[in-house]
Amino acid sequence: MEVTRIRALRGPNLWSHHTAIQSIVSCAPQENSIDELPGFEVRLRERFPELSPLQPTGHNDRISLAHVLELVTLGLQAQAGCPVTFSCTTPTLDDNVYQVVVEYSEEEVGRKALEIAEQLCNAALSDTPFDVATALAALRELDEDVRLGPSTGSIVDAAVARGIPYARMTSGSMVRFGWGSKKRRIQAAEIDATSAISEAIAQDKQLTKKLLAAAGVPVPTGRAVSDADDAWKAALEIGLPVVVKPLDGNQGKGVTVNITSEEQLRKAYEVASTFSDDILVERYMPGNDFRLLVVGDRLVAAARRDPPKVVGDGVSTIAQLVEQVNKDPRRGSGHSTSLTKIRFDEIAKECLANQGFTADSVPLKGQRVNLRNNANLSTGGSATDVTDDVHPDVAARAVAAAHMVGLDICGVDVVSDSILRPLEEQGGGVVEVNAAPGLRMHLAPSFGKGRAVGEAIISLLFKNGDNGRIPVVAVTGTNGKTTTVRLISHLLKTNGLRVGMTNTDGVYVDGQCIDTGDCSGPKSARSVLLHPDVDAAVLETARGGVLREGLAFDRCDVAVVTNVGSGDHLGLNYITTVQELAVLKRVIVQNVAPTGVAVLNAADPNVASMASKCKGSVTFFTQDRHHPVMATHRAQGHAVVYVEEGNLVAAKGDFKHHIPLNKVPITMGGAIGFQVENVMASVAAAWALKVDWVTIETGLSSFSNDSDNAAGRFNMFKHRGATVIADYGHNPDAMAALVQAVESIPATRRSVVISGAGDRRDQDIRQQTEILGRAFDEVVMFEDQCQRGRSDGEVIALLREGLKGAPRTKESSEIYGEFLAIDKAMDKLKEGELCLILVDQVEEAMAHIAAKVAAG
Repeated sequence: MEVTRIRALRGPNLWSHHTAIQSIVSCAPQENSIDELPGFEVRLRERFPELSPLQPTGHNDRISLAHVLELVTLGLQAQAGCPVTFSCTTPTLDDNVYQVVVEYSEEEVGRKALEIAEQLCNAALSDTPFDVATALAALRELDEDVRLGPSTGSIVDAAVARGIPYARMTSGSMVRFGWGSKKRRIQAAEIDATSAISEAIAQDKQLTKKLLAAAGVPVPTGRAVSDADDAWKAALEIGLPVVVKPLDGNQGKGVTVNITSEEQLRKAYEVASTFSDDILVERYMPGNDFRLLVVGDRLVAAARRDPPKVVGDGVSTIAQLVEQVNKDPRRGSGHSTSLTKIRFDEIAKECLANQGFTADSVPLKGQRVNLRNNANLSTGGSATDVTDDVHPDVAARAVAAAHMVGLDICGVDVVSDSILRPLEEQGGGVVEVNAAPGLRMHLAPSFGKGRAVGEAIISLLFKNGDNGRIPVVAVTGTNGKTTTVRLISHLLKTNGLRVGMTNTDGVYVDGQCIDTGDCSGPKSARSVLLHPDVDAAVLETARGGVLREGLAFDRCDVAVVTNVGSGDHLGLNYITTVQELAVLKRVIVQNVAPTGVAVLNAADPNVASMASKCKGSVTFFTQDRHHPVMATHRAQGHAVVYVEEGNLVAAKGDFKHHIPLNKVPITMGGAIGFQVENVMASVAAAWALKVDWVTIETGLSSFSNDSDNAAGRFNMFKHRGATVIADYGHNPDAMAALVQAVESIPATRRSVVISGAGDRRDQDIRQQTEILGRAFDEVVMFEDQCQRGRSDGEVIALLREGLKGAPRTKESSEIYGEFLAIDKAMDKLKEGELCLILVDQVEEAMAHIAAKVAAG
């Protein structure tokens, strides 16, 4: 068994809505059925007993080794604690070759699981040892390393529940929510609106106390100190007991509380100095340690934090008791679990010494022994939810503290006997204010109920139920995609929106090109969705990108499928038939939002059948309003777009709107049939997005089909009194549509310049010149450097074969070089003639044609 071409499908894809790892698996002939591998399943289960059944109960299907690999990969992730359920294995047209797809929740974990699964299957094949326990431990550790921590994860979960799209921006805790101009960002529990100045204030504990005191919030007295002697001097000024802490610390690092002697203070100063050069000494406030979480203008959660401790059993030493407590599955080594393991370090031993204990002491049964004086969860403390107990005055003080510092999300640390009464009544106060506070103690407290703090943060980011989405239009098809994308973008721009657009020419934001080349894949789409100046996105969605990586979005508002026809690029990536191509292009329709619209070509059976897979509504378009699909859809009261008596008509129920085609320049008064179809699709998309009809008509009238607006898409020039048309058509359907269009333009003689794209099938290349040979007097065939995998002369030979027996073509020639072929055809033109140039290098060829036209 050989596993190759491993891909991560990072969005909805051909197989499912889930993210997944896809691979090509080649099996030896005997591996097509594990029944031909004696003892294999027994050996596999000896190594991996938790593996689920290899086939459903009651079935007796042939199970390939590729299918076993799929199930082992899924099973390993499940045993490692990853919530994945989807997988599939499908044979390809190649003998003994399969496509294996397995869902993942974290890409690195999915890839690693596939790698381990291959090793495990090979170990079972060769009957060699394999340590599954160690492999699973490594997989769990990897999952913990790459997965979002509980604080950030809770915010992401709340966003998902609200239908807000998200994406991790780094391997850490920086996350983007929403798209384009509506996007927001967080890093852990800190939002993009929080200023760096506010964060800096929160880090400076002395400045924080000064500001809080000015706002009337009770705080402990104290000051910054320069050395240990100055620290003791400050302690005497303040009055013992005191607290020593780093001026800019966090997570309780370097903090020592309840210091009552000079010896203790000097040790505390030394500990704090390892974390910061700036040390603060302040009055020790006796009482309980409370963390109050403020989000925006309100208190959303509160917890009492208790120091890490063990309870004696009269038998075990303190070191043994700590070891027992740390076996609690809720305790981890980082922040990914609800509790952290107790640190049994020098600080813990010093705390024990102050209580008269050592690590080997055996406390009495029921005796509580603290391992820290401070109650931070990061050092092993515990939390009890007290949200419902907070006095309104205490809550108001916490909110005031957060606002005074300028934090949108703020952890306010309060020390007092109780939070049932105002702080002033009991000598309590605010001892710290924290930016980016940890949320673990509120999400999953040691005692009490968890609080929906993630939802509170998302509600702060996205008010009034906003989901952070901008309108997203996805366009696919065999022909017409780029023109349709450009026209929809133009209509939305006319409506006052800043449009992000991707197509085979480049990436555009608000009319400016920010990238060039074929940008019809998910990478380019994501760059548009990330851009802060985008109010709406129109994305050309090519087959290749969907196969390689899936969609760049979880769902779209409008999916447009222009056509499938006889297909294009067939035979690549195991897409060999028109029906398979239609299933692939259907992916955008399957991922239309429930409130969205699929715009489908009713005249193309493969496109029309996609309607049944759409979760939203459907608008059909075709020129013939009497087409059975159109007539049925219209009779049911649904939306349709068609042509009637020289008008484009949009109709739904009793509503009907007419747009004269002679006011749509791109169609030449309705004479260019394929442009009429592109316009119908574009109008249907704009209608679905509720663009008003005046704006739609204005946009249609101002969209001209010149080379600047849609390069290589039926661009027309005048040269020596002749008509020159440049287009990027590269398949038989495009040839037929172009022939129909040019036949509507009067000409005394017609010539065409063509080269075949080498990555098409032989019959597709031949068929192009078969079609052109019936409509043109002269055919100029050229070959250039890029043959897309073909040998020199191979494409020209296929084009030549297609011209055999051509009923109209009387003259043909073969030239090496696209520009030379263009020159040959254009230099022969006379007044009244027509030349169709099927460009290959679009940008360069268009510039060459324009230069010749300008030169006369």
